[in-house]
Amino acid sequence: MVDGVTVPLPRSPGTGGAPRLSDIAGQAAVSEATVSRVLNGKPGVADTTRQRVLAALDILGYERPVRLRRRSAGLIGLVTPELINPIFPAFAQSVEQVLAGHGYTPVLCTQLPGGATEDELVEQLVERGVGGIVFLSGLHADMSADPARYAALTDRGVPFVLINGYNERISAPFVSPDDSAAVRMAVGHLADLGHRRVGLAIGPQRYVPSRRKREGFVEAAVNLLGLGRAEAELLVRSTLFSVEGGQVAAGALLEQGCTGIVCGSDLMALGVVRAARERGLDVPRDVSVVGFDDSQLIAFTDPPLTTVRQPVQAMAAAAVSALLEEIGGSPVQRTEYVFQPELVVRGSTAAVRGA
Repeated sequence: MVDGVTVPLPRSPGTGGAPRLSDIAGQAAVSEATVSRVLNGKPGVADTTRQRVLAALDILGYERPVRLRRRSAGLIGLVTPELINPIFPAFAQSVEQVLAGHGYTPVLCTQLPGGATEDELVEQLVERGVGGIVFLSGLHADMSADPARYAALTDRGVPFVLINGYNERISAPFVSPDDSAAVRMAVGHLADLGHRRVGLAIGPQRYVPSRRKREGFVEAAVNLLGLGRAEAELLVRSTLFSVEGGQVAAGALLEQGCTGIVCGSDLMALGVVRAARERGLDVPRDVSVVGFDDSQLIAFTDPPLTTVRQPVQAMAAAAVSALLEEIGGSPVQRTEYVFQPELVVRGSTAAVRGA
């Protein structure tokens, strides 16, 4: 009992007993009186504080009292590629958190090899009456795909926003990292370390992010490494956005004498590290490697990976904000909102030997 009010709390499966207000207060870093006011639905508590208390309940593994369970403002679809690449779950979680903060219930749809296509997933979402859809690295980023599917979605009155992969043939809000700047940043880092033979490992060229990374690399190779455009183009290898793809690309680039390799994803960078070690090379003593994404576990690889970080949280917030404006009847500008990446230097890059 706090402030004369008894606060009954339901137990979640696996908990050893009813939670104590002191436990919740300690987790949320607030007073027990504040916890009591939140759990009893009383006014006088800042929204941020209220959210901390509710988060503390979740962290401690207890169900929220029925009176505190918000009704959903509606369903929002989130269409993603496979979840093997950790950057996609990171985006999905960030988007879902922002949506939940606005009272919406996210519906995650993942494309798997041999499973439902993007079009089939969209049809299922529309049939469920979603208020809008967030597309992450979908067919909009594939320049070989027909963009008419998105015009058809607009005609059906379903708002949507697209993350990663600007396509001028689609009229919608886009949210992207500056892929070109990311690669220029990575090449500049390697150039500062004395590397003059730098290669680029990226995914298929039909994808907009790959094209932009290639453009950024060639520009950086010419301006920072003193290479000719034709020579720079020869130092680009397009394979798959996977560990195996990075491994294949690295084989060719190492044979071309590259002492530094910039990659289109962290998974590709791990493939490059694997390829280097198979050849008896040390990373970073013999070969420096730079990834892209900075997904959660990359700092704990061997060696910890130098990478270019996508601003996932900021991009997710912008995408949801644009979508909610659309849902609310205030269309945002049909353009691309570009976010600046950040170079994170760790242990996979070092000065070129002999420099």
